[in-house]
Amino acid sequence: MTTHLFKKRLLVFALLAATLVLNTNVFAQASGKELFGNLCSSCHNPYKNGTGPALYGALGRQPDEKLMKAWIKNNETVKASGNAYYTALTKEYGGAAMTVFAGTPDADIDALVKYIKEIPAPVVEAAKKADGGGGAGKNAGENNLLIGLITMSLGILALILLQVNSNLKRLTDAKKGVQTIDPAPFWRNKSYLSVMFVGLTLYGGYNTTSGAIEMGRSKDYQPVQPIYYSHKVHAGVNQINCLYCHNGAEQGKHANIPSVNVCMNCHKGIQEYAGEKMISEDGAEIDGTAEIQKLYKYAGFDSKNPASTANWRVSDIKKPIEWVRIHNLPDHVYFNHAQHVKAGKVQCQTCHGQIQEMGEVKQHSDLSMGWCINCHRETKVQFKENNYYAGMYEKWHKDMQMLKDPNDSTKGYVRKQDVTVEMIGGTECQKCHY
Repeated sequence: MTTHLFKKRLLVFALLAATLVLNTNVFAQASGKELFGNLCSSCHNPYKNGTGPALYGALGRQPDEKLMKAWIKNNETVKASGNAYYTALTKEYGGAAMTVFAGTPDADIDALVKYIKEIPAPVVEAAKKADGGGGAGKNAGENNLLIGLITMSLGILALILLQVNSNLKRLTDAKKGVQTIDPAPFWRNKSYLSVMFVGLTLYGGYNTTSGAIEMGRSKDYQPVQPIYYSHKVHAGVNQINCLYCHNGAEQGKHANIPSVNVCMNCHKGIQEYAGEKMISEDGAEIDGTAEIQKLYKYAGFDSKNPASTANWRVSDIKKPIEWVRIHNLPDHVYFNHAQHVKAGKVQCQTCHGQIQEMGEVKQHSDLSMGWCINCHRETKVQFKENNYYAGMYEKWHKDMQMLKDPNDSTKGYVRKQDVTVEMIGGTECQKCHY
């Protein structure tokens, strides 16, 4: 192999390696935000206080980054140390217990803290929304596309330069009287074809694998409903408890979609909308009063003459609202709301996101098996309040938490560890699959 040919191949393979490294870095940069969405977004908002404090500027309020990582990893340990800042913070939020992420790798904690440090100022975020952007996900997609186009352009430029270099060398050799063999054309050059084959295989394999993994998932699915029902107005502004409408979530497998009668319990008296302006996802203003009138058509209710409906036949007037289903699991997956809401004390926002801030509801989580398993690995079993479901594990729970200190027999029993859902079989296949 000539030195010239070796250099050309080395340059091509270096370009391919740089492309792979560049794309790997791009994907890694999104991990912090993805972790925030999966682990933190159910209780924290970057800019607004919710179940927990807003995270923008968190390291300004408490600048010890190492202590923050320890707090995220296991807040119980930090609280036990008597740290003044976190003790006051816990008291400020009513003593609400933060989830322990002891099983989360340190690299993930580092990526999460890095994302928190780099949250843009609220003014910048507001400017993005005013500009009509689709949020951080859209911007990330646009950045990836731009980087991909730049990478492809650089690759084409490198091939052109290699061809120019080859032609110049051939002219120089001809001038010197050196006999050279004409190189094979591009479409017959094994080096170029090999690089193209490897590149296309990696690109096609990545996209095929990504598509297969996402098959059947509907994250961010947000269909248009027959009536614009705003959870922000009902659950957020008016503080209606989720269980008032979805009363099956605490006692049964399904959360249940409320009947028209449940809606009419309030809307017989509330016939006009006088709250803050509602804006749909496409930017159109919603007429709340007109949406209430749609409800009356389904209920067979005449708001101008309520008594006139008393003798109407139900079958001629009333009909159920044909809501479009959003959350859906495969038929072979078993999920019970009561086991999570009542036994596990899991908040609605853990799976459904900040539902109290949504207009029309969208699917917040991908509801994948990996997402569920990670939650089971990190969530502690709730043994308090006479929990019937977890009562059978109570003795084992005490045995695990109350072990003698092997280094000091005079201390008697000490708390050893918490029991996670995984420890009681929460990651076994048959728990969720028939």
